[in-house]
Amino acid sequence: MDYVIPAWFEIGSFVVLTIILVADLLLVVRRPHVPSPKESGLWVAFYVTLALIFAGLMFAFVGPDAGGEFVAGWLTEYSLSIDNLFVFVIIMAQFSVPKKMQQEVLMVGIILALLFRGVFILLGATLIEAYSWVFYIFGAFLLITAAQQAFSGRDDDEERESKLIGFLRKRIAITDEFDGMKIRTRIDGRTFFTPLLIVFIAIGTTDLIFALDSIPAIFGITQSPFIVFTANVFALMGLRQLYFLLGHLVDKLEYLKYGIAFILAFIGVKLVLHALHENEVPFINGGEPLPVPEIDTWTSLIVIILAMAVSVAASLLKLRREQRYIPSLTGRDDDEAPAAVQKAAEGEASVRGASESRER
Repeated sequence: MDYVIPAWFEIGSFVVLTIILVADLLLVVRRPHVPSPKESGLWVAFYVTLALIFAGLMFAFVGPDAGGEFVAGWLTEYSLSIDNLFVFVIIMAQFSVPKKMQQEVLMVGIILALLFRGVFILLGATLIEAYSWVFYIFGAFLLITAAQQAFSGRDDDEERESKLIGFLRKRIAITDEFDGMKIRTRIDGRTFFTPLLIVFIAIGTTDLIFALDSIPAIFGITQSPFIVFTANVFALMGLRQLYFLLGHLVDKLEYLKYGIAFILAFIGVKLVLHALHENEVPFINGGEPLPVPEIDTWTSLIVIILAMAVSVAASLLKLRREQRYIPSLTGRDDDEAPAAVQKAAEGEASVRGASESRER
């Protein structure tokens, strides 16, 4: 790390990000509603623009290396957050969470994600400072995670969530109906938990799993805790709006998981090469560094952008070829989960096909 981030820049960034997050939280609490596609799209564009402005400030006040590391880290975390979004869709659909409640539930999920990632960032930074060999562990972990990402199907995520739900229902008295945003309710004088408790546990577990994946990944791009944290914050901001904009299409982006797997594998290799370059492990080359090439930040950035662009483009082309494109949500105030849009579209297609057959 050949740059120094000014203290005023770090403090100012934390203050502004805190104000934005608090304002977003107050907006959800004071005005719970189902955002329309247009509203969701504008918010997503707003948060992406904020991230790009922040990247520009990093380039201007800290330097091109810091700016490049932020952009690469933000894109990596953003891609992992989109994958995280799919599991949120599963959870919402499995519990039939009313759409008017989904914004508040997602906000809790985002806050939990920030807390978990904050803890892992501090832990990761401490380990890296004290032990250079931790890069071997991070690299191996990411390579294993990449293989799991590439070869496990979406059904595995659903099966994991179903097992968690079954485990909790056997041990906790839970009602079948929600009672607003209450976790506990009273029925006939008895106290029960509502399904919201399991929803929060499922989302918290998901956040924890993705934090374990994402933190080693971004430490493979930068060792600056400040850049790691801000990249995570910007990746998570707007995730709630992205859920309503693309939630029902995430599971249709069939090749997205391969793009994410490639990125994780690439960063895993980069971490192992860095560990070899800085080697202090006595049973590898006698504890001396090895003359291996290192992957620079700009190469990483190009690879990440290409991997995401190719995987998303290939997925969209396949959708178009198979004519399985699903229109955007209409923003109706119904209680259907985003995943139900696909079923509705298929039902309309069946009715239309039957009608044409009768006419012929």
